[in-house]
Amino acid sequence: MDLFGWLFWIGAAMIAPVLVRILTTRSVSGSPLLAGALLAGFAGLTAVTIAREGVLTVIANHTMNFWGIQVWYDLLIATSLALFFIMPRARAAGMRPLPWVLLVAATASIGLLAMVARLWWLERRAQVA
Repeated sequence: MDLFGWLFWIGAAMIAPVLVRILTTRSVSGSPLLAGALLAGFAGLTAVTIAREGVLTVIANHTMNFWGIQVWYDLLIATSLALFFIMPRARAAGMRPLPWVLLVAATASIGLLAMVARLWWLERRAQVA
């Protein structure tokens, strides 16, 4: 198996505990620490990818065939849907929508993870107060 095959399976293995937590927790708010850890790991992988392959390669990857387009549309739908569900809570917690929407539009999951980590931190802080 080559490096990309290993990275594929490592990603699948790393997301498994997150899915288990989603299925088993009764908490109405997530863990800002877990979101932050996922953010750090994914941002690190993104930094390595940009350093090795450049930023514009993402456009080539998403325009080379139907699978590239399908993954692009999947990313657009998933991030938009996530924002749709997150934004009411974010507004209620005092987060301004525009900067977060722009961050998500520019970085997809990196922005979503940052937004969710901030939201969950604000929600926990409000529970303590």
